Amino acid sequence: MKRTLRFASAGGMLAVAVSLALQPQISQAREAQAILKETCQGCHLPEGDNALSRISHQRKTPEGWLMTIGRMQTMHQLQISDEDRRTLVKYLADTQGLAPSETDGVRYALERRLNTVEQIGEPTQQMCARCHSGARIALQRRPAKEWEHLVNFHLGQWPSLEYQALSRDRDWFELAKKDMVPLLAQKYPFDSKAWSDWQKSMPKAATLAGTWSFSGHLPGKGELNGVMTVSPEVGDRFKVSLDGQYADGTPFKGQGTAMLYSGYEWRGTVDVDGVSMRQVLAANNGQLTGRMFEKAHDERGLDFVAAQQGSPRLLAVQPGYVKAGSEAELTLVGSGLSGTPSFGKGVQVLEVLENTPQRVRVKVKAAADAPQGLQAVSVGKLDGPQLAVYREIAEVKVVPAFSVARVGDNGGSTPKVQGRFDAEAWGQGADGKAYRIGVFPAQWKVEPFDERAREDEDVKFAGIMQADSGVFTPGDAGPNPARKMSTNNAGNLKVIAAVDDAGKARTGEGQLIVTIQRWNNPPIP
Repeated sequence: MKRTLRFASAGGMLAVAVSLALQPQISQAREAQAILKETCQGCHLPEGDNALSRISHQRKTPEGWLMTIGRMQTMHQLQISDEDRRTLVKYLADTQGLAPSETDGVRYALERRLNTVEQIGEPTQQMCARCHSGARIALQRRPAKEWEHLVNFHLGQWPSLEYQALSRDRDWFELAKKDMVPLLAQKYPFDSKAWSDWQKSMPKAATLAGTWSFSGHLPGKGELNGVMTVSPEVGDRFKVSLDGQYADGTPFKGQGTAMLYSGYEWRGTVDVDGVSMRQVLAANNGQLTGRMFEKAHDERGLDFVAAQQGSPRLLAVQPGYVKAGSEAELTLVGSGLSGTPSFGKGVQVLEVLENTPQRVRVKVKAAADAPQGLQAVSVGKLDGPQLAVYREIAEVKVVPAFSVARVGDNGGSTPKVQGRFDAEAWGQGADGKAYRIGVFPAQWKVEPFDERAREDEDVKFAGIMQADSGVFTPGDAGPNPARKMSTNNAGNLKVIAAVDDAGKARTGEGQLIVTIQRWNNPPIP
């Protein structure tokens, strides 16, 4: 089946509001077609039926199309305005994007979860993912001929590729053409039933307008919840308002805008207490799931999930644990919450402190003999999250177990990239199986990871760990005359979290590499 760039119809584009109906979508499609003809057709040949060579034979996420246009600008001196670029990204993502199922498992790259340790199988790991993430490959679709073009582009753009590490010991070009092209075309095909079906059932953007209840967690700060109000604008755009707070009472309030791509890809920019934050979320059946992170510091981000009013859902219980034989205050977060809350066997609700459709706050008591492990939580007919009941902590894990921080500032243009950690407590059930209790407060420190790090005094130079938050701030960029051979402030550190469990210190360890700046920082790493 041949895919082409066509003028969009009412079924192929999204509407912001019912009253806007068809006209804006047709206008946008015509505008995009004009831009493609005037801006792109000089290099990309017409193929009939509004198709253009290369462009019409790829499918990508909004970030993927943005990177493509950016490459045309930097490598081929494409002249295009910011507004026209936004129009093209929107149009191409809507007409040649990815279905929700096609982004499953690799959304960490879109959400800027840069400490993810990828599990990419061979031969893709060594042939492709040694230079960029495996997710970048998995977030695009091409026919075999286009995958072959991509191989040729790589060798033409980086002619020393065959002589780099992990290429010298193999015939990289032949392997790429004969083995990788068929593999990628089979694994990530241009034509797919998932995308075809999604285009037919793509929901209208207007369905996302309204009130949303949200829950989140920011490493180094803790849990938060609140309400997000979404107001429709023209062209699948929205105004966004956030009104929430962290568990310690710190407000989380902001105003901004958002755009919907491909019927589910939500991209927002919200000013939260004077800090510009981006939202990378996926909309699915009345729920938004993803991440919010600072525009200038993507490592400073929070997990985010929201449920729309009118779509009853129980999102979270905060905190997600209670100790047997103790009392605790728990908050249930969701939409359309109504009815009696239940936390499982041995956990009694003593008092309801707050009861709204978005939040139910209660005081509970867990019996001393309450069964250890995960118990179902419900409010009326709604269930979803689980509550961990524990007697003692069996293990503490540092999350992420492996992390990278980067030196910066010191007169340079690149800011420091922090390391941010959580201390995750785990218990052991009656069946001997481990279960996750939740994130606990901890005391933090760093030590040399190995003998070389000890000799180089990495703890002294690489940066500072905040003892009470798990936030590590690396040292300044550039040579340091105080270090051996005036090297920079890189380091290899062991991250240690100590959690107090009824007077017993439970510790966990992770690894933190402090390294140089990330100069190339594309939308998809």
